[in-house]
This record gives sequence, C-alpha cells and structure tokens, in this order.
Amino acid sequence: MITEDELLKNLKHFTGSDHLARLTRRVLLTEGTRYLAEAAECFWLLDVYASHLAAIDSDKEGFTCLKLSKKSRSASVLIEDGNGRVLAKQNIEYTDFPLSTITLYGCWAGDFWVLMLPSEY
Repeated sequence: MITEDELLKNLKHFTGSDHLARLTRRVLLTEGTRYLAEAAECFWLLDVYASHLAAIDSDKEGFTCLKLSKKSRSASVLIEDGNGRVLAKQNIEYTDFPLSTITLYGCWAGDFWVLMLPSEY
C-alpha cells in the first residue's frame, strides 16, 4: 500500500477532472477520487459515502462533505452539509487507511452525485 507522504504528494496534483468513472448507478468519481480509491485501496470508503448519499434528499442537500478521522486502527466518518450539520455518521472498527484524516466532497449534478477531492471542487 502507498505511504501517507506519497499519497498526500500525489493527491495535490488533482485539480479538475476530464473523465468521470462510475462507482454506482447514481455516484460518479473524479480522476482524483478514483486515484485515491486505487492507490489507498479504499473503495470501501467511497462505498460508505455512496450508501449514505442514497438516503440524502438531493433536492435539499446538493452539496455534502465526507470527513474521515482515524485513530489507531479505527475511524469515524461524518457526512455533513458543508456548514457543519451532520447528515450521517458511521464508525469503522478497523481500517488500514494510510491517512489520519481526509475530506471528500459530494456534489449533486442533477442526475447523479460526483465525489471529488477538495482540490477538484
């Protein structure tokens, strides 16, 4: 698996996306989030995000933030509205995710959610 330093260095290079990849029927990934999933072997994190987005009313919440905080080998995931209001949360009992924290954005694009790195917003 990739190291924390190497992953952080590589993620800085993603500032936009020409191609989107499908995660689920209603969730697409930018080039940066796809790279994150492959390099950090964390498709599970994007699946967590997608599963909670399915329950969010996209007409009311067109923008969301996923915030993961890792402590030791467990983590907590919060999905917020971008203004600090928690829409969903989930505890992860075990993870080998290489970063201690990460924030991802989910934007509603009319027919689907697009998951992106903050640098791609």
